[in-house]
Parts: sequence; structure tokens; C-alpha cells
Amino acid sequence: MEIQNNYNTLLKQITTTLKTGQMSVIKAGRRQLVLTYWGIGKHIVEFEQGGAEKSVYGSKLLDRLSKDLSVQLGKGFSRTNLISMRLCYLHYPNIDEVSVQLTWGHLSTLARIDNDLERSFYEQQVIKDKWSIRELKRQKSTALFLRLATSKDKEEVLQLAKQGQSIEKPEDIIRDTYVFEFLKIPEPYAISEKDLETRLLDNLQEFLLELGKGFTFVGRQYRLTVDNEHYKVDLVFYHRFLRCFVLIDLKIDKVKHYDIGQMNMYLGYFAKEEFFEGDNPPIGIILTRQKDELLVEFATYGMSSQLFVSKYQLYLPDEAELRAELEQILLQEED
Repeated sequence: MEIQNNYNTLLKQITTTLKTGQMSVIKAGRRQLVLTYWGIGKHIVEFEQGGAEKSVYGSKLLDRLSKDLSVQLGKGFSRTNLISMRLCYLHYPNIDEVSVQLTWGHLSTLARIDNDLERSFYEQQVIKDKWSIRELKRQKSTALFLRLATSKDKEEVLQLAKQGQSIEKPEDIIRDTYVFEFLKIPEPYAISEKDLETRLLDNLQEFLLELGKGFTFVGRQYRLTVDNEHYKVDLVFYHRFLRCFVLIDLKIDKVKHYDIGQMNMYLGYFAKEEFFEGDNPPIGIILTRQKDELLVEFATYGMSSQLFVSKYQLYLPDEAELRAELEQILLQEED
């Protein structure tokens, strides 16, 4: 028996060592790919800066390079990839640190972001939240940084770009507007709240990505009973970092004052009846297609600061408008 146990231990040690070695080889290979493509970008930039590009090849340098390299070396040298290599060298002159943390797929996407603040934000989020390349592209296409930044002041924008999104209080998980473009619902649309709820849960992975880091799904149409009358919360989540329930109600039309009162009741119920040791007070989010700021201000007067009303839209945001708004924030003088 002892011999068999020793053998099993040996088998486990060898397996663990092999898997660790294989992972190291994969990571080393990914890093070497980044360094190689960065080096190609460096050659291109140095060639351009030497003046030869203008005098000999003009604006068709990358076109010619793509053709010749593809003939000599095979796939991987499209004009698009060469542009990414060039931009990677320009935006990341010190490549050593990021080459360990980011894959070429991440870097090639980040390198094509012109704005330094925006690029820095997405870089931090990839590292902190371990976004896949697909997740990075989705968040970039929905202008996540711009949506978050336009709800902050100048100092907060700079901090967001430098450190990424932090989660320390309920306000940190709330967005002014949520984007559900992944539902692919054409405009104008005519669906019920139940249909919207079903579509969101059918696309739960994308929905969780839009909600942000830390959300764990608990249930839909969560039943609660008050004075022998039954109520149902559309969607219930638990936030792992804030250690609290997050209740979401969906509204396909303009939010009304009684919708806010109902959510406040839900919060009271969860605070009293669903509370477990170590939990923090629940958060309530009403997601609505239309939001009257003045009505919300009056209807929430004196209520829990844990209750929020946010809008959602079914199409990608207008980046030009968001960028213009952000520029105004960044131009603000320090007090």
C-alpha cells in the first residue's frame, strides 16, 4: 500500500511539473511573439524616420511590405497587421513589462486606440479583469471608457485612465447608460418587459460583461411576500466584491414614481428578510428606456442612496458625441 501511495505521489509530481513546464513554454512563446512583432514595428518606424519611405516608396510602403513578406514568410503580414506592429512600437516604447502581461491579440487591439487616456484604461482593465480579446473588442466597440469618463470630473477621468475602474462603493458599479447591442433588437422595437428579460438571460455572458466585474446571477422573477401579497423582482444578482444583493427591474417605457417606490420596498425586504451575516445593504437598479431626471430626483428624495435609475439602449453609442463631451471635461480648469 505504501509503495502504491509513493508511486501515486511520483505520478502527481511528474504531471504537475509537465503541466507547469508546458504553460511556461506557452507563455514564453506568446511573449516572444509580442517582442518579434514589436521589433518589426521598430524596423518600419526607423525606416520611415530615415526618410527613405518618402523618397523611395511613398505612401505604399506597407502595401509593398505586406506583399513581399507574405510571399517570403507566409501568413501574418497583412497591411492591417503591419499597421498594428508599427503602432505597437510607437505606443509602447518600453515593451518588456506589457509583453509579460498582454498577448499580441490584446496589444494589436490596444495599439489602434489613438487616445492615450483611453488606451491606458483598456490596458488596465485587461490586466485587472483578465478580459479575453473578444471581451476587449466588445467593451471598446461600446465605448466603455467614454461612457464611464463622461460621468466624472477631470481628476476622476485621469484616475480612471491610469488605474482602471475600481469597485469600492455602490456608485462604482453603476453606469449612466447600459448598452444591449448584443440582443440585436432592431429599431423601432416592440417587445415586452418579459421578452427583454428573457433575451438578456439568453445572452447572460454578454449581459454580465456589460454590468461589470463581480456580478453573480442569483435568479429571475425572484418571489417575495409582504402581507400575504406576492411580488417578483425581475433579476437578482449578488456582487462578490461589495458583498450585497443587486436587484434589477426592467422597464421598456419611461420610469414612473411608483416604480421607484416599489424598488425601495424590495430593498427594504432584502435588507430585513434576505440578510446574511457579512452582507452589506442591497442595491437596487431600475433599467429604463427613458429617464426623467427631475422626476427621479423628486421620487427618490429621502430614500436609500442604494437605489439607482439608469437608462439602457439597444444600439452602439455615438462616440463622436461622447468624445466631444469628454474634451469639455478635460478642458475644465482646476479649482
